[in-house]
Amino acid sequence: MKKYFALLIALIMIISTTAAFAEGNPPSGGTPPTGEMGTPPDGTPPDGFGGGGTPPSGEMGTPTDGTHPDGFGGGQGSGFGGGTPPGGLSSSFEYTAATEITEAASEDGTSYASETVDESALIVNTTDAVSLANISVTKTGDSNGGDNCNFYGLNAALLVMGGSTTTISGATITSDASGANGVFSYGGNGGRNGAAGDGTTVYISDSTIITTGDGSGGIMTTGGGVTYASNLTVETSGRSSAAIRTDRGGGTVVVDGGTYTSNGLGSPAIYSTADITVSNATLVSNLSEGVCIEGKNSIALIDCDLTANNTSMNGNATFLDTIMIYQSMSGDADSGTSSFTMTGGSLTSKSGHMFHVTNTNAVISLSGVNLINEGSDVLISVCDDGWSGAGNIATLNADGQTLAGTLLVGSNSTLTLNLTNCSSFEGTVSGEITNAKGSVMSTEVGTVNVTLDATSTWALTADTYISSFEGDTANLVGNGYTLYVNGEAVI
Repeated sequence: MKKYFALLIALIMIISTTAAFAEGNPPSGGTPPTGEMGTPPDGTPPDGFGGGGTPPSGEMGTPTDGTHPDGFGGGQGSGFGGGTPPGGLSSSFEYTAATEITEAASEDGTSYASETVDESALIVNTTDAVSLANISVTKTGDSNGGDNCNFYGLNAALLVMGGSTTTISGATITSDASGANGVFSYGGNGGRNGAAGDGTTVYISDSTIITTGDGSGGIMTTGGGVTYASNLTVETSGRSSAAIRTDRGGGTVVVDGGTYTSNGLGSPAIYSTADITVSNATLVSNLSEGVCIEGKNSIALIDCDLTANNTSMNGNATFLDTIMIYQSMSGDADSGTSSFTMTGGSLTSKSGHMFHVTNTNAVISLSGVNLINEGSDVLISVCDDGWSGAGNIATLNADGQTLAGTLLVGSNSTLTLNLTNCSSFEGTVSGEITNAKGSVMSTEVGTVNVTLDATSTWALTADTYISSFEGDTANLVGNGYTLYVNGEAVI
C-alpha cells in the first residue's frame, strides 16, 4: 500500500509541474514569411535628389527596458501598441488599401482616398518600378494600431513596400487621421536594427504633404527603407509627427531642398533612427526640438536653415533644447555613437539649450554655421536627463566655426571640445545644472578636455575649471579670468 501511495504522489507532482510550465507558455501565433533580405539597388539617384546612401550596417540590437519621450518614435512609452507585419518577429497583421498596385505601373493625375480605419489610400507592393505623377492622396480614419503604424506603415496614406522603386512627382498628399503617416517607405527588415532592407526605395519630388493627426509624420522611413526627397513642402500638426520621420529598423533618407515644418508636441522637424542627410532645406519646429537623434544614428545638415522653439517638455524629457541626442533604451535604435554634422546654413535656438546630450555617446561637428542662440546662453549641456543605462559623453568639433556660450557638463559626464581651422570660442564651463523643471542635476563640473590648434582661440567669460588642455596658452584670452587645468592655473 505504501508503495502504491508513493507512486500516486509522484504522478500528481509530475502532472502539477507540467501544468505549471504550460501556464507560462504564450499562445501560438502566425509565422512571418521567411527568406533572405535584399539590398537597396546600386546606382545614382535621378538629378535633383542629391547624394546616395546605404542603409546602416552593424549588429542588431537587443531591446532593453526604457522609454521614449511620449510621442517620440514607437516602442515603450509611445502610447500605441500592437502586432508585427511580414518580416517581423511574431504573428503578422494584414495590410489593407483602397487601391493596391502589385506590378509595374505608371499613373498620372489619379486620385486615391480612404476613410477606413487601418486602411491605406494607396499601397505599392511589388518588386517592380512604379511611377506616380500628379496624384492626389487623401486619408482619414484614425488607427489605434500604434507600433504597426510607426514601424511598418499600417494606415499610412501612401505606403511603398515589397522592394519597389517608386517615383512620385507633383503629388498632393493629405492625412487627417492618427497613425496615418504621409508617405511611408518600409524596407521589409521587420524592425531589425542594422539589418538590410529589401530594396524598397521612394523618390519623391515637387510634392506637398500635410498631416494633422498624432503619430503621422510627413515622410517616414523604417525597416531599412530608402527615401530620396526633393523640393517638398511638408507640414505636420500632430504629436509624434516629425516632418522627416524614421523609426525601428532604420534606413537611409536623403533630402534636397524644400520646407519641412512641425507644429506638434514631441514632433521635431527631423527624428532620426536612421542615416539622414538634408541639404538646402528650411526646417522649422514650432513646439518641439529642431532635430532628435536616438542611439547609433546620424543627421547631416548641409546649407540648411533650422529654427526651433522648444517650449514644451515631452515624456521623460526634463530639459528644453534645439538639438537633442539621446538613447531611450527602448530597442528602437542600437546603442553606439550618435552623430550630428552641420555645414553652412544657420541654426536658430529660440528656447532652452542649443545642444543637449544625454544617455549616449555623441559627436557633434560644426563648420561655418551661423549659430543664433536666443533661448539661453547655454551652447551645450551634457548631463543626466530622464533616461539611464549609458553615460553622457559628447565631442564637439569646431572647424572654421564661431562658438559662444556656456558649456554645461554634469559631474558624471564628459565633454571634449576641439577647435580647429581658425575657430573661436567665447565662453566658460560649468557643472552647476538645473533642469527646466527646477531640479538640480549637478553641482560640480565633470570631465572636460579642450584642444586648440595654432589658429584657434578661446576667450574666457568667467573663471573656468577643466580636466586637460592641449594647445598654446598664447591663444587663450583671459579677460581678467583664470583657467584652471586639473586644479592648476594656466592663465
